[in-house]
Amino acid sequence: MMRRAHSTTFRKAAAAAAAAGLAAAVLGLSGCSRKQMNYQIAEAIGTDGKYENNEPVETPKMKEQRAAQEQSESEEQNVSQILQTAANQAAGYNYEEAIATLNTLSGNLALDSRVAEARKQYEAGDAALTAWDGDIPHLCFPTLIEDPSRAFDGDSLSDTYKSTMVTTDEFKAMLQSLYENNYILVDIHSIAKLQSEGDMELQTLRLPSGKKPIVLSQDNVDYSSVKNGDGIATALTVEDGAVKAKYTDADGHDLSGDYDLIPILDSFIAEHPDFSFREARGIVSVSGKNGVFGYRLPDTGSAGSSSESESGNQAGSSSANSTASYTDDQKKIAEIAKSLTDEGWSIASAGWSHSYMNDASMTTDQFRQEIDSWESKVAPLTGKADILFFPYGAEVSYPGDSLSYLLENGLVYLCGLWGDTDYKEIGDGYMRMTRRFVDGYSLKNAPDNFSSFFDVSDLIDKNR
Repeated sequence: MMRRAHSTTFRKAAAAAAAAGLAAAVLGLSGCSRKQMNYQIAEAIGTDGKYENNEPVETPKMKEQRAAQEQSESEEQNVSQILQTAANQAAGYNYEEAIATLNTLSGNLALDSRVAEARKQYEAGDAALTAWDGDIPHLCFPTLIEDPSRAFDGDSLSDTYKSTMVTTDEFKAMLQSLYENNYILVDIHSIAKLQSEGDMELQTLRLPSGKKPIVLSQDNVDYSSVKNGDGIATALTVEDGAVKAKYTDADGHDLSGDYDLIPILDSFIAEHPDFSFREARGIVSVSGKNGVFGYRLPDTGSAGSSSESESGNQAGSSSANSTASYTDDQKKIAEIAKSLTDEGWSIASAGWSHSYMNDASMTTDQFRQEIDSWESKVAPLTGKADILFFPYGAEVSYPGDSLSYLLENGLVYLCGLWGDTDYKEIGDGYMRMTRRFVDGYSLKNAPDNFSSFFDVSDLIDKNR
């Protein structure tokens, strides 16, 4: 833009100079100096005082000065961009990454006082992180209700919604309370890590002083139990690379936005980056029999609100690696899953049919089929999972054949369901962790289960 402005000015100046040629001759005859002539031309075209000796054309010295100015502005822009990138990284406690970003500057730019001050600040922040040795709670949520007046309208689904779901306003209030109570979101993979030799090793979780770690998740995101028009999202979608929820408002308008847990949490972190430790997000568990993210899988019946437009092959078929063989719904599932994982979300398996998995409920063959079906039909779309959410908290035996089969399939982060307890256990090749499920029933009947996190009486939706 600056070059264009200069060029325009110089063209005007050149034109003015040419037009003033005759006048210059006349002025010369009358004894007018070049300086006086330049002044009159500069005054006429509005450049008085802008250029050396009011020259109407760019002299070599002026060109040199302009190049130096442009270089200075370019260097300033580079430094500013690096400082902003590092600041964004540090806001999420990625101090080492922030320092590495500053170190990409070299020469005089690296000596900028702002860079030195930022480096000092981030080094101090990293040194201040302290090891956490307490419990790590895991709060798990169902699908959220955007419009409780329609969900709780007294029809046949009203009581089910009240018992099994949480409203978006309740969830937002919970997030705010967690934030104010100094909880910080961590990735489950930062708690323990599977080593190359197959051992699961507890990690040293270093957090900002005063912060308490927490894991958040949403269970079995398929929307199969939701009736469109009841004030609840019916599917996920991707807009400009971000995952949003599809929703129909009271006037029948189809919208997409922050109408369920995933986009609400993403927006909260965007506004409060210090709530997420090193860009951690939550966990989304999915099954498959009733669909994924509100979309059908081939030959599995209805889910959400979409329909198939082509027959395609099973996701687990030999040609599944080619997306050309996928149905439209499978492509949408894959697109959503990629956007989630790119953002830092983890996708967990909830088994193929979201059924009780304990030994009393499934035979060994049934259990293996449950895992195999998810691996062959869902994993090619969502990516390989290493986290398993036991449906309804019905866990396998430790040790046992079913546990061994989970580990053989790479499912090594195993999450049960205990209402009022935070527990983790490092076993032989796995980590076992509890979840506290937050739904309408638990908010009403066991509010004390959440007293460490939020006051249920302060946030309960008045429409319940």
